[in-house]
Amino acid sequence: MSNLDAHPEEIECEAGGSPGGPEPGGAAVEIITCRDVPLGGPRAMTVRRTLPQRQRSLIGAWCFVDHYGPDDVSATGGMDVPSHPHTGLQTVSWLFEGAVTHHDSGDNHAVVRPGEVNLMTSGAGICHTEVSTQDTGVLHGVQLWTALPERDRGSTGRRFEHHVPETVEYEGGSALVFIGSLLGSSSSVTTFTPLLGAELRLDPGARLTLDVDPEFEHGLLVDTGDITLEGVTVEPAQLGYTGVGEATLTIDNTGSTPARMILIGGTPFGEEIVMWWNFIGRSHEEIARYRQEWEDASDRFGRVDGYIGRNPDGLTRLPAPTLPGSVLRPRANPAARAQAGEEV
Repeated sequence: MSNLDAHPEEIECEAGGSPGGPEPGGAAVEIITCRDVPLGGPRAMTVRRTLPQRQRSLIGAWCFVDHYGPDDVSATGGMDVPSHPHTGLQTVSWLFEGAVTHHDSGDNHAVVRPGEVNLMTSGAGICHTEVSTQDTGVLHGVQLWTALPERDRGSTGRRFEHHVPETVEYEGGSALVFIGSLLGSSSSVTTFTPLLGAELRLDPGARLTLDVDPEFEHGLLVDTGDITLEGVTVEPAQLGYTGVGEATLTIDNTGSTPARMILIGGTPFGEEIVMWWNFIGRSHEEIARYRQEWEDASDRFGRVDGYIGRNPDGLTRLPAPTLPGSVLRPRANPAARAQAGEEV
């Protein structure tokens, strides 16, 4: 998914948050609230963005979390994102309802469906389009990005992977592991740092205690249900964050309806990044170069074939926003800095 902000906000990474942990011995939990972002046009589909924020900009290498729907496509117009670029990242598409057609400049064409993960790797540069299918009545899901490390971001080519995870049943619920490994299930898609991504479902009144990698930091995004993480309430559309060092995480559904969540995690990403619009780089100058190359239709990004959109402005290619007047500053992962012994 593109960041369609006409004036993308410069977000300076800061340590902090709202840690808590009422359960004795439980992990401290920081609550990250969302902000609403319209995806352009007069009938804009609004997404709820929890990453990046000033409060926290990375969880592992996860650097972007958009949560949307359930949206009535007849009212919102659904998703219709013309060709737009990416650098230095992977996009992870996961749906609860509806379907989205994907085309990219690596000549990959696919439909994103519920319960199936599509992962696109930009490498040094890619462009793609995303359009909800004609038969989609309700659109509901998440779009996630991960940052590529320095050693891979320039040398890795454009690629696209698709995986259908098997359902893992446990007492009181089930899981679909679409990135990494959890509950004895592993995803086949390629990542460039250790990562975890899974959809969790929990019945009313049920408790789930997960064995997790203590070298990972984790974030739990609640879609539906009355959820507590380590005894701390995480409201729908909020992200509950736990730092490194936890070997188990306990999740409770305290309500009378089924709950659904997305669990993400990874080892703290140890590199500073500059993230602006749809680009991830390492300096203001690099981002400015990417922007100009996109405006100049550089070969860095290639071209997309097959886009048939309903964009009300008639655009087939998104223009890049104007860079801010100030210098874009790198952001770092506070957990990685803490591991390195730096003050945060």
